[in-house]
Amino acid sequence: MEHYLDNAATTKTCKEAIAAANDVMENFYGNPSSTHTVGRKAKQKLDEFRCDVAKALGAKPQEIVFTSCGSESDNFAIIKGAESQKRKGKHIISSLVEHDAVRKSLDYLETLGYSVTRLKPDSTGEISVDSVLKELRDDTVLISLMLVNNETGAVNDISAISKAVKANNPNVLIHTDAVQGFMKVPFSAKTLGADMISISGHKIHAVKGIGALYIKSGLKLKPLILGGEQEMELRAGTEAMPQIAAFATACKMDPEIKKIGELKEYLKEELIKSIPEIKIIETNAPHILNISMPGWRSEVLMNFLEAKEIYVSKSSACKQGKRSHVLEAMGLNSSVIDGALRIGISRYNTKEDADALIEGLIESRKLAHR
Repeated sequence: MEHYLDNAATTKTCKEAIAAANDVMENFYGNPSSTHTVGRKAKQKLDEFRCDVAKALGAKPQEIVFTSCGSESDNFAIIKGAESQKRKGKHIISSLVEHDAVRKSLDYLETLGYSVTRLKPDSTGEISVDSVLKELRDDTVLISLMLVNNETGAVNDISAISKAVKANNPNVLIHTDAVQGFMKVPFSAKTLGADMISISGHKIHAVKGIGALYIKSGLKLKPLILGGEQEMELRAGTEAMPQIAAFATACKMDPEIKKIGELKEYLKEELIKSIPEIKIIETNAPHILNISMPGWRSEVLMNFLEAKEIYVSKSSACKQGKRSHVLEAMGLNSSVIDGALRIGISRYNTKEDADALIEGLIESRKLAHR
């Protein structure tokens, strides 16, 4: 029996999202930019889907631009956000624990002459308001900090950061990668106070290949992808209607956060009781649990668990097995980093999944002690 606990990497597509995608492919297959009846029917659906995603984010429909994924949304926000402010300055604040889509966008901007300050997280993996304000300069034009860390589940107080930064300089743009936070921790575009917010479909049981970028009304950005006038002239290319339909449908589903959070707490308590030396990285996100068994290699543990059809990961899937830059930035020692596992929980997970993982880790520990 399969026990899939790598939901921070991706989630199983829910049947409702699959049905919505199929419905669009069968019945609303027109190009939303076409002016004939078939195109207009598709455009009407596209408008409905945009409203659904906007509602889930607490935004206006015209503030939602559909993209191909969270990484594209991050690239768009950071590169074009910085470009829109270049006459005011070229200093950017971010952190050492961001997703690679943010990190590499910042690396690219540095080649164009931008200066990037990368903040070190505290021992919990969070970025404090004070640490941001300390690095704020007259030429700071953009701040990009993730809402929920994709490896540890650390939650940054983006609302407090936005409020403090805007009080000092209202012209600084705030971007947050909320891919792991969307429909996992409570927030809206208004409460976050960010100018740009990246979200993704496949983290909430939609299909892969769809994301969105919230761009606050009044903010003028140039498109990242050039071509036609789709997406309010902000993102060229015919809209991926089946993926958008799946995304919008997933946005209307109950994420069952209470159930997910309870399962995380159960896992923590049972693992601590069963494996005394285990290290738990305490964070506030309900769906991500990062643990470590110092002295054991993550790869060995993952292979052992995989043989029992239990699936977890050691870090972000985008790292493809490389060492976690997040745990290194937190100052954890090598033995903890090398023995780290990331557990991602979704509404489809059960106590049986948790028990299978616990039993698998106990068994692997016994074998290692023989």
